[in-house]
Amino acid sequence: MRTSQQTTLRSAASLSGIGVHSGNPVSITLHPAEAHHGIAFLRTGLPGGHDRLIQAHHAQVSATELCTVIGSRETGAVATIEHLMSALYGLGIDNCLVEIDGPEMPILDGSAAPFVTAIEAAGTTSCGTPRRFIKVLKTVRTEKGRAFSELRPFERGFHLDVEIDFESPVIGRSRKALTLTPAAYRREIARARTFGMMRDVERYWKAGFALGASLENTVAVGDGGVVNPEGLRYPDEFVRHKLLDAVGDLALAGLPILGAYQSYCGGHGLNVAVLTALFADRANYAIVEGAPSRREPVFAEFGVGLGAAVYAPEL
Repeated sequence: MRTSQQTTLRSAASLSGIGVHSGNPVSITLHPAEAHHGIAFLRTGLPGGHDRLIQAHHAQVSATELCTVIGSRETGAVATIEHLMSALYGLGIDNCLVEIDGPEMPILDGSAAPFVTAIEAAGTTSCGTPRRFIKVLKTVRTEKGRAFSELRPFERGFHLDVEIDFESPVIGRSRKALTLTPAAYRREIARARTFGMMRDVERYWKAGFALGASLENTVAVGDGGVVNPEGLRYPDEFVRHKLLDAVGDLALAGLPILGAYQSYCGGHGLNVAVLTALFADRANYAIVEGAPSRREPVFAEFGVGLGAAVYAPEL
C-alpha cells in the first residue's frame, strides 16, 4: 500500500472486554470509513435508544484524569480511548468508525497489542486520496510544575521523546525516543501495558477509578517490585507505555503530525494541552500533503539513528 494515501480497514473487526475504570462489559466494532472521515466513535445504547457520533479530536476532550475522555457525560461520552487511538495512529490508519455500546473502551490486556492484532486481521486498504499532515511550524510548550510537553518543527516524520521520573524505585527515571513507523510501533510500543501503584488502589476505588483493574490488564507496582508473576514485557515497560499513551493522545490532532514531541513527567492532560496550544494560533502549523520521503534521516539532535519514517511527506 502506498503510504502517501489515506488508509482504512479492509473489513470490520470486533472486540469485547471490560472497562478498566468502570469494570463494566463493553463491545466495540471497528468499521471501514471513507477518505477524510477521520477517526470517530459511534456511541450506542444511550438512554432512549439514541446514538451519538463523537469525533476523535482534542476539542472533544472532556476529561484527562487517569485516562482520556471525549464527549460529555450528559449526552454521551467514551473514556479510555488512548490505547485504541494509539494503535490506529501507530499502524497508519487514517479513517475508521468505532462503534461502542458503553461509556468506556475495553482495557483488554492493558496494552495496544490486542487492537493491533484485530486491525491487522481485518487488513488495511487505501482510500485513494492523498494523506494530509499537520506540519509543526513553531515550537509550542505547556508546563505544569516540573512537568512539560512540547511540539517543535521536524520535517522527516513524527519523532517522540518521552521521559518519566517516579519516586518509586521500582519505576524510577527512564527515557524512550523513537520515530514513529508501523514497524517501530509494533516492535517497541504496542505490548507495553498500563501500570499503577498498589498503594493508590483504595484511593482510586473511592474516586470511582480502577474498578476493573487486575493483574490481567495492569502492571501492579508494590513497594518491593512488580506484583505480576510474569514480570515485565520490556525492562523499561513503564516509559514505553507512557509513549504509547502519548501517541494515542496526540492522534487527537486529527491528522498525522509532522514534527517532534518531547515530554518530561507528562500525561494525558499535558498531551492534550500541547495540542490545544498548537492549534491556538494558525501560525503554529500548516496542513500539507505529500508522498513519503525516501531519504534516510539522521536524528543527530536526538542521539538516535532510525530508518526513514513511513509517514514523512516530501515537502
